[in-house]
Order: sequence, then structure tokens, then C-alpha cells
Amino acid sequence: MAKYAGSRTKPVFCFSDVVLFFGGAFMSLILVWSFFSFSSSISPNLNVKTDDSTTCTRGIDMRYDPTDPVYFDDPDLTYTIDKPVKGWDEKRRRWLELHPSFIPGAENRTVMVTGSQSTPCKNPIGDHLLLRFFKNKVDYCRIHGHDIFYSNALLHPKMNSYWAKLPAVKAAMIAHPEAEWIWWVDSDALFTDMDFTPPWHRYRNHNLVVHGWPGVIYDDRSWTALNAGVFLIRNCQWSMELIDTWTDDQTALIYLMYKHRDVYYPKVYLEGEYYFEGYWLEVVPGLANVTERYLEMEREDATLRRRHAEKVSERYGAFREERFLRGERGGKGSKRRPFVTHFTGCQPCSGDHNKMYDGDTCWNWMIKAINFADNQVMRKFGFVHSDLGKTSPLQPVPFDYPDEPW
Repeated sequence: MAKYAGSRTKPVFCFSDVVLFFGGAFMSLILVWSFFSFSSSISPNLNVKTDDSTTCTRGIDMRYDPTDPVYFDDPDLTYTIDKPVKGWDEKRRRWLELHPSFIPGAENRTVMVTGSQSTPCKNPIGDHLLLRFFKNKVDYCRIHGHDIFYSNALLHPKMNSYWAKLPAVKAAMIAHPEAEWIWWVDSDALFTDMDFTPPWHRYRNHNLVVHGWPGVIYDDRSWTALNAGVFLIRNCQWSMELIDTWTDDQTALIYLMYKHRDVYYPKVYLEGEYYFEGYWLEVVPGLANVTERYLEMEREDATLRRRHAEKVSERYGAFREERFLRGERGGKGSKRRPFVTHFTGCQPCSGDHNKMYDGDTCWNWMIKAINFADNQVMRKFGFVHSDLGKTSPLQPVPFDYPDEPW
């Protein structure tokens, strides 16, 4: 502001005024940038209108639910898989516009869905194994800020076993309009790299992510071209229609992609650059070598040995990624930990494993893989499994481990 200076006709400007002027201009630019950032960070399938209230909201408001009508108020909309949902993108868009506190961070917000049968396991150690598999998923979700839903009841009487996942996924999509992705993980699959986060930027223009290879589908025409035990599916109309068509497990999905390539392939990302879903017989024998490689990284850089709060674990995972693993593809022989290990064919609950496997090998290797993953979690609490074959007791970790010996 110009200061009054007696009889002088020229205004006198103070340095502080200049600072205030440029500071105000800078903040205005920040607000404009924030508006466009929120608008561009939402699903590519949505075009949510934002206003000043969106940019001023601090955190998610889980107590705010206006009485304006949304799809939840429509008696004709059902959660069941036998009745299609129409106009889902518009329904989600309206809900988000009425709940603006959920818009920031919506681009990759994820709900994990998993489950098992409703009856006790026939395998004497089956319930224990499923509990530990579920704990592993809960740990991963807690570390990375994902919600998780566990279903142990059939949502459709004729869709059990492999097919029970589809009703649960559709119900989760409707129940969680704030989530951009639904992440299905089979009950016998576990996270064996608790630091890794999916490369979300790769999937920006896709609606389904599944482990597989295009050449095996379209050239070899093999049913092993992909595995639908783990998949990411975008919460959008395209996915609703896929679920209506995809009423079988992975063989039906392969058939759809092969017979209707123009319809499905452009929106499906076949992830083969890392273990989005690793085969256990290929993964578990190498876990000891992987452990040693990661300890070598920690010996080399003290940042990774620093004790820290579990809530900031992603900072250290990102540091390891940049310092040691940048450009490193996953898979057999890689320096990377396997991201997800799937014990396909073992059937831990029923015990009716594939005859090509030995039952004891399935159960013992499950324990080894679970403890391998659990070490990455319990390390934040000051303990580890010194022997991956034994669940308890755990051993306290020395202050500067692994640079400081046991």
C-alpha cells in the first residue's frame, strides 16, 4: 500500500509492501494450481465438479452425509450380481460431488477385498493358516493406508469357490464410491514385499490389472496366460459390465480377451514386469537369498537401518527403491522381493491340494513365506523371526541391525 508522505505528490512504497504483494500473488497461484490438481487427480472416467469448499476441506469428513438423493436412495439399485448397474460413473460422480472431502487423493484410493468359506476348515491347521494369510493383508493395508473388507459368506448361492469373488467385488464397488480401485486378493495369496507399492501411473488408462502375458494369450492360446487370483479393477461402468459378463474364473477372462480383443484388451493391463502374483514353487526357495540381498543394502546405507515409526514406512521403501532398485525388473533371479506369493493348488483350508504337490511342503512353505513377510512388519516393533520355519518366539533386534550383530 502507498504511504502518505506529507506534501509530497509521489507515493512512497515500503519494502514490506512489495513482499506482501508478491506473497499474495504467489498464494493466489497456489490456490489456482490446487483447484486444477484436485480436478485432474480423479478417475479418468469421472469429471467431478469442485468448488471452494473442496480446496478448503481438511481431511476426510466421515460424519458428513447430506440428504440430497443419491443412488443409495434408489430402491431399484441392488448389490447383487444378477442385476446390472447402469450409469455407474454418473452415480459415483454425483456422490463425490456431494462428499467433496473424499476428492483429494481419490485417484488411487483402494479397497482390498478378500475372503474364505463360511464353514470351518477340514485341514486341522487350515483356519490357523487362513488367519495368518489375512493378518498379512491387514498389515499391508495398514502400512499403506488401504481399507480392507473380508467376506466369509456367499453373496450368491450359485457362485461359490472361485466364483465367489465376483459378487463380493461388485458389492464393494457399490459400498465404496470413494474408492477408485478394488483390489481382490485370494485367501491363499500373501504379500511378501510389505514396502512395495504398485506403479499406479502405469495403470492410468486401464481398468483391470492382472498378472499375465499378451503373447501367451494371443499366440500360445494357453489357459495359464494369466491368473485371476489377484487383480485390481477400477470402480467404473466398464468394470460393472465386465463383471456381468465374466461369470467364471480366469479361463473365462482369457476367453473374453481372446474372442473380444478389441473390446477388452485396450483396458486390461497384463502385468509381467514384477511378481504381481508369483507362483510359490518359484518364489519360496529363493527367499533366503532375497533376505541376504536386502540386508546387504542395509549394511551399505545407514538410512535403511534407522529405526522409525511404522506410519512412515513408505518413506524408507521409496528410499530403497531409488537407491538400490531403480530400473530393476521383478521376477525370478531379481534383486527385488517377490511382491505377492500365491500358493495356488495348495488348498490350505480343505487340505485337498493338487496331487502334484506334497501337503507338508505346501504347509511348511506357507509358514516360511508368512514369516518372511512378517519379519518386515515386526522389525518396526523391534522383533523378528530368527528362523523362518518357526513362528514363535521372536527375537529382539539389536539397535543398528544388521550392522550390529546378534
